[in-house]
Amino acid sequence: MCGPIAFALPVNKTNKLQTALGTTLYHLGRILSYSIIGLLFGLLGRGLYLAGFQQRLSILIGVIMILLVLIPARFLNKFHLTRPLYQLIGKVKFKLGLYLNKSSLKALFLIGFFNGFLPCGLVYMALLGAISTGDLINGAAYMAVFGLGTIPLMTGAVYLGNFLKVSVRNKIQKAIPIFVIIIGLLFILRGLGLGIPYVSPADTQLLISNDPNACITE
Repeated sequence: MCGPIAFALPVNKTNKLQTALGTTLYHLGRILSYSIIGLLFGLLGRGLYLAGFQQRLSILIGVIMILLVLIPARFLNKFHLTRPLYQLIGKVKFKLGLYLNKSSLKALFLIGFFNGFLPCGLVYMALLGAISTGDLINGAAYMAVFGLGTIPLMTGAVYLGNFLKVSVRNKIQKAIPIFVIIIGLLFILRGLGLGIPYVSPADTQLLISNDPNACITE
């Protein structure tokens, strides 16, 4: 969802300074919302770490991400499983729609802020990292750094959005579910603890890397 919003960002492209300032405020809004989410998930991760559920959570998140891509939305809607979530997302989209029709600097900041709360596969991946920190501050910092890492690509979308053909945008949209499935598979691999360095570390390695109080002794 981030790409189309960046393409439609109401920045003043006739003035380079205004474009840069508006784009910067948009990024600051996103990073703030990511940090808030990271803080909450860092707290959640602390509780899960103490309970020993982190690996199971990784597998569960991966399975859910893949199922949400493969199972048609109309099928899920029959069971009303995601109604509360979609109601919340609907409110966020409503706010976004209001501010996308405005071109003030305040509106650009708020567009970024609400943009950060929309569902996104890459954000889900980052949130797993925030959970693994097992700490509020570290979780918020982790998501803030993630937001900083998205700035180059999102800035490119803001500046180049008008030059991309509709067919190219559609191809990008169609590729998103594929990346979500790949991310879901990586979550599952990480949770399985197969002993693959960085991708699926062994159970003991994962526990040590996630333990903020762990130490290595000779």
